[in-house]
Amino acid sequence: MYTILVLVAVTVTYLLAALSLDPRSNYLQRNPRPSDAVISATLDAYNLNPEVPVVQRFLHWAGDVAQGNLGRTVTGGQVNTEFARRVAVSTRLLLIATLLGTACGVLVGTWSAVRQHRLVDRMTAIASFAILATPVFVLATTAQLWARDLNSLLGTTVIEYTGEYSPEARGTLERFVSRAQHLILPSLVLIAFQTALFSRYQRSTMLDVLSSDYLRTARAKGLPRRTALLKHGLRMALLPLIPLFVYNTVLLFTGAAFIEKAFGWRGMGDWLIDAITTNDVNAVASIGLFTAALVLISSLLCEVAHVALDPRIAVR
Repeated sequence: MYTILVLVAVTVTYLLAALSLDPRSNYLQRNPRPSDAVISATLDAYNLNPEVPVVQRFLHWAGDVAQGNLGRTVTGGQVNTEFARRVAVSTRLLLIATLLGTACGVLVGTWSAVRQHRLVDRMTAIASFAILATPVFVLATTAQLWARDLNSLLGTTVIEYTGEYSPEARGTLERFVSRAQHLILPSLVLIAFQTALFSRYQRSTMLDVLSSDYLRTARAKGLPRRTALLKHGLRMALLPLIPLFVYNTVLLFTGAAFIEKAFGWRGMGDWLIDAITTNDVNAVASIGLFTAALVLISSLLCEVAHVALDPRIAVR
């Protein structure tokens, strides 16, 4: 069933991209402008010619994909090469930050629920809503201004605020330090946003658990409050949020376009925007294929996580 849905999603993505984007316009704007014959021959070689029936182009592209070839970009490069590089960039930027943000959100939400209506609960609520109400690009710009002022205050560059690394960095250690300096700021923005988002959901589910019969029964049997909350309460409070955690973590690979654009990271989200603006049909279709595959992987991970937290699911 999941495989069929992936095929449908990829087919629809390709058809929409092929019918709405015009790769020919990229060549018409060049100076000097190539002849119509040269443009048509080039687009035919890249399987991007709008004059070819869209079904024929899709079958050609699908046949190449079945052989592990994602086709050519509108500039003639290999989509496979660009795809591999972009995935690596997004992984460095998003994976650790998202996992840390999720963990922090769970901890903050649980702490707020346990301290309901107290000062810490109200303060975390205000902070969370303020972060969620602020557009991501505003958070990114604010963080960049803060980093610039911090560097000026210290008289040296401690935090870089644009790009993936400094091209002038030489040597393994220097390149590692450069990448770490560029990674700090976008990671902090992502962690703050993820913490604010997940803490609100986690607080709500944890409040439901705190009033549950099984938690009161565990306390009545003599379990300390902390043990009962961690062993029984937290596990049950996490169950309804597993799909949100998993889908958010995996799908951020193509969903963090504003973060990547703001900080100059050339990842998958940034590539999607560039592919659309440059009428790159094969790139857009490949990103759609990648996203559909991520949804399939997320579904499988959700099942595994549910069974890990509640083994009774596997029995049923």
